[in-house]
Amino acid sequence: MESLKLYGIQDLRHEKAPIPVIENNDDVLIEITATGICGSDLSRFKKLGPYVSGTTFGHEFAGVVKEIGSEVTGFAPGMRVAACPTFHCEKCIYCEAGEPSHCTSLHVIGAKRDGAFSQYITLPEKQLLAIPDGVNDDCAALIEPAAVVAHGFYRTNIQPGASVAIMGCGSIGLLAIQWAKIFGAQTIYAIDIDPDKLEIARTMGADHIINPIESAAHEQISTLTKDVGVDLAIESAGSPITSAQVLALPKKGGEVVYMGIPYGDVNIERFYFEKIVRNELTVYGSWNALSAPFPGKEWESTIAYMEKGLINVKPMISHRLSLSEGPDVFKKMVSGNPGYVKVLLYPSNK
Repeated sequence: MESLKLYGIQDLRHEKAPIPVIENNDDVLIEITATGICGSDLSRFKKLGPYVSGTTFGHEFAGVVKEIGSEVTGFAPGMRVAACPTFHCEKCIYCEAGEPSHCTSLHVIGAKRDGAFSQYITLPEKQLLAIPDGVNDDCAALIEPAAVVAHGFYRTNIQPGASVAIMGCGSIGLLAIQWAKIFGAQTIYAIDIDPDKLEIARTMGADHIINPIESAAHEQISTLTKDVGVDLAIESAGSPITSAQVLALPKKGGEVVYMGIPYGDVNIERFYFEKIVRNELTVYGSWNALSAPFPGKEWESTIAYMEKGLINVKPMISHRLSLSEGPDVFKKMVSGNPGYVKVLLYPSNK
């Protein structure tokens, strides 16, 4: 089969690999139909490299069951599936307390275990999610990032009628626009320095688009909210700069959720840091998408709202490419080539 394997920093190779086999009674062999490039994939490719050289990369996907282990009861060959790509130990104090997202051994496929940039993958049955007929493969491949965003919203105290500012209109930020509406937001502000991404944000439901190049985001938010600020601000750009700037967006007593990972030191100017104290902000970190019972309500909700059409990923898919084009597109994306939002890769399946 074909696969994309990561050997080192910016060393991703399109190679032939053996088709994985069922080794455990609860294993399921899946033929992958669509797989997405995540922002975390780009960061690892550009700066960190693989945990284990030669590991098959990627973790967002949809596929079709081809073969099942002897103890698998919930899935059968021919069923369409997506998967929670995250494993937890089930034994540490956090897992025993029903907090799997805090697991001390949390890991995701494509890191220490072969991932989804391939034609086939095997996973335990408990990781799988059935895809309803009303959700196509492109949408199903993005169940995982949509569930990650849902996890962040579930951590907050957002109420119907809330105002929400989303800083960063990559795939996580764009999905956050739709989740904000689902959670009852009345007014949504989308913030980015890329005009094209801001137009996609408008298409996906943002009420106001803000480009900080014109003037500081908090100044524009202040004007639009009559010097009040928003109820909830979400940092989804994963930038050291925006990780500080987001603190100036909420109203007094408001909330901030960090969904982006800056992969660099965050130096916070006094002006921004004091917003935490003087405005008595509540600040949340949001990591992965797990809750109890595994994999959690985030996944069930994501599939339900995709089926209803309230999560529509079509406007954010900028490229549909063959798996063989993966190494080239990764280099283009980390080099800052414009026009890339969400890229889906498709194995040849021949």
